[in-house]
Amino acid sequence: MTTAGGQRDVAESSHGGCVSEGAPRRQSARESAARTYARALPIVPVRARGLTIEGADGRRYLDCLSGAGALALGHNHPVVLEAIRKVLDSGAPLHALDLATPVEDAFVAELFRTLPAGLADHARVQFCGPAGTDAVAAAFKLVRAATGRTGMLAFTGAHHCMATSAFDTSEEAAGVRVTRLPYPQDYRCPFGVGGTRGTELTARWTESLLDDPVSGAPRPAGLIVEAVQSEGGVIPAPDTWMRRMRQITAARSIPLIADEVHTGVGRTGAFWAVEHSGITPDVMILSKAIGGSLPLSVLVHRDDLGRCERGAPADTFRGNQLALAAGTATLTYVRENGLAERASVLGARMLCRLRDLGQRLSCVGEVRGRGLMFGVELVDPEVGRRHAEAEAGRSGSAESAATDSRPAAPELAAAVQRECLRRGLIVELGGRHASVVRLLPPLTISDEQADAVLDRLSDAVEAVARGHTSHGQTGPSGHAHHRHGDRAARVGQPAGR
Repeated sequence: MTTAGGQRDVAESSHGGCVSEGAPRRQSARESAARTYARALPIVPVRARGLTIEGADGRRYLDCLSGAGALALGHNHPVVLEAIRKVLDSGAPLHALDLATPVEDAFVAELFRTLPAGLADHARVQFCGPAGTDAVAAAFKLVRAATGRTGMLAFTGAHHCMATSAFDTSEEAAGVRVTRLPYPQDYRCPFGVGGTRGTELTARWTESLLDDPVSGAPRPAGLIVEAVQSEGGVIPAPDTWMRRMRQITAARSIPLIADEVHTGVGRTGAFWAVEHSGITPDVMILSKAIGGSLPLSVLVHRDDLGRCERGAPADTFRGNQLALAAGTATLTYVRENGLAERASVLGARMLCRLRDLGQRLSCVGEVRGRGLMFGVELVDPEVGRRHAEAEAGRSGSAESAATDSRPAAPELAAAVQRECLRRGLIVELGGRHASVVRLLPPLTISDEQADAVLDRLSDAVEAVARGHTSHGQTGPSGHAHHRHGDRAARVGQPAGR
């Protein structure tokens, strides 16, 4: 029997059908309601390699979630496994706190080879707890101690604001206030104009808030920004705007913190996303891919910022030795094989095809991306275009896109995610209303695999669009027609790279 994605459907695998059926049920009964991915992705993975995951039921999936971006080289890449085995077989300690070890030394040396030149020459590294949230909190502590100020600036829609919310309620946050600023975007521009005008207005807002003595916001200890908002809906900031933020903060002696948790290690088509704009931040927050699939977070900062932090309390589980080894292998492989450059080239081709899909279907509001980060925003197709643009004949400019934004459709996005899963494709949802279908394929994805991913996603979106139009539902009824099953079956194996 063949599945919707062209894969062989196995009723019962060597792991036993009861595992496939029972594990999610037992998880639901035993674990808290804090589960997230398991709710939308009822899969019991038992094997994985590269882009592919095999479930306990024998089905194989193309994984464009990639551990929420932590798997730059995909699942179980040989160089990562070899690095982990080498540490395990050596008898080296797996837990060494912040003691100097050969594994840590190799990681830091490789990390410094990849850092932006302006920062690498004057940088220090701080190992934090295992999650990106820990590194965000560490960055806040660092700049507060260095500047003597307490307030922080962040942007609406930013994922690290989840960490700032937690930090706001911690014992160490007495007097801390995080002020959110508008983030530039075209489709849902906060000023309703988009394009270069919208970008300029967001920059002016930041300047005005900082320079107005009665703005109500305290002078900040730092400004934290993502060059591409990933969880916020895959929204790339214009390079000109990033340079403007650097100018604004430098002129006012405000440390600029670049959050590279989602965007680092080649994901956006540059090794670090800040390199697109050419800016040098004062602090960089690194996690996810930096650990080569294992938990690790790192703070890189200008050496003069850390002079007040000697002996400051730190996390117990920092600098995990296995994660450091896996991270070194990942950094080296991405650098030596030019995977950032490949992400730029392949990503541009994939983005072009996704935008063609958006032109054909009214339920797609906007397609965004940079490198191998993609977001497809689903909107209500029943809400018509503005009369002014209809008269103008779809100019396609950013300014017109901003006035043409339609209500988000999270129910359609969820339906697309379900249809993707039926076709053997794993995707994530994000954005402010959970209406953006996000794709984060590994940097090792082959051209043929990329085509298969786009085939399955296109089929899924088209099926949802047909179902909504024909039945007034949020998804299709019955089985969808699949045009690309043969090619999908051929790419079930991991990438050969």
